[in-house]
Amino acid sequence: MRLLVLGGTAWLGRCIASTALEHGHRVTCLARGSSGSVPDGAALVRADRDQPDALSAITGEHWDMVVDVSRQPGQVRRAAEALTDRSELFVFVSSANVYAEHATPGEDEDAALFPALDGDVMESMETYGPAKVACEQHVLTAFGPERCLVVRAGLIGGPGDIFGRTGYWPLRFAQPAAADGSVLVPDVPECATQVLDVRDLATWIVATGSSDRRGIFNATGETVPLPAHLTMARDVAGHTGPLVGASQDWLLGQGVSAWMGERSLPLWLPMPEYAGFSSRDGSRARAAGLINRPLRETLTDTLAWELAVATAGARRAGLSDDDERALLRAFAAT
Repeated sequence: MRLLVLGGTAWLGRCIASTALEHGHRVTCLARGSSGSVPDGAALVRADRDQPDALSAITGEHWDMVVDVSRQPGQVRRAAEALTDRSELFVFVSSANVYAEHATPGEDEDAALFPALDGDVMESMETYGPAKVACEQHVLTAFGPERCLVVRAGLIGGPGDIFGRTGYWPLRFAQPAAADGSVLVPDVPECATQVLDVRDLATWIVATGSSDRRGIFNATGETVPLPAHLTMARDVAGHTGPLVGASQDWLLGQGVSAWMGERSLPLWLPMPEYAGFSSRDGSRARAAGLINRPLRETLTDTLAWELAVATAGARRAGLSDDDERALLRAFAAT
C-alpha cells in the first residue's frame, strides 16, 4: 500500500508512519520537517502547507491512503480538494472536541457538534473544536462518506506524549515532590478517564487501508474511573506514600487548572459539566477493529519513556515540584 502522511514528524503522525513501515507499506511524509525527522524508511517531501503550492510535489502520484492530522481548515480543504482523484481513501484524525456538549456520559457519534469555524485559519485553541468540525466537513465534501474515515479521537496517550497528560501521574508517583512521599490527587470519584494508546490508534488507522471501514468513529480508550486510573498509575510507579485527596472546589479555589496546562492536575475535569467528556461511546470503533491494550501497559511504557527522556523545564501539564509542595502545605493547614 502507498501511504501519504500529511505530517509524519510529530508524535501521532510519526507513529502512524512508523506503524505503516512496520507492516511493509511504502510511506511518504509531507511536512516542513521542523518537528523532527521522519521514521527510517519513509520518504520526506518538505513543504509548508500554508503555502498554496505545498501539495504540488505529490499531486502527480496516486495513493492508496492519505492521513491528515491537521487542525487548520484551510490546510485540510486544500489537501482534500487536491487529492480527491489521487487517493482511494482519506483518513482525517479529528477530535472529541468537535462535540458541543460534554455533560452526558455515553454519547455516540450522533451527538450535536459545534458550528464549523468560518474561515481557513484557527487563530487560537479556543476555537479548536469548531476548527476540527470545519476540517471534517471539507473531507466529507471532497471524498464523500464512502471514501473517508473520520476519527474523532479522545485523549491520546502513551510513550512520546509530549503534552504530558498521560505521563504526569506515573512520573509524579515515581518521583514525589514531598519529603514524606505525599502526592496531591483530585478527590473527584465521578470523573472518568479514557486514554487511547497512540500505538493502538496508529495500528487501527493503518489497517483501515486494506479494509472496508469507512465513516465517522469515536476512537477512545476504555472508560476507567479517575480513582482507579490513579491507583493503577501508583502501582506501576511503586508508590507507597500518602495520597492527599482534595475536592475540586478546593483545587479551583487554589488556582489549580483541570486537564492540562501550567499548574494543573491532568485527567481531572470539573464535574458535572464534563461528565461525558471522557466517557463517550466508542463501541462503533471497537466493532470496526480498534483494539485497546490494557491501561497498565500504556502507563508502564509511558513512565519508562518519561524517565528516559528526563525532560527539563516546565511541563505542558501538571504541577511543578514547588507548586505541589506549596499546595500540600496549604491543604494541611485547612
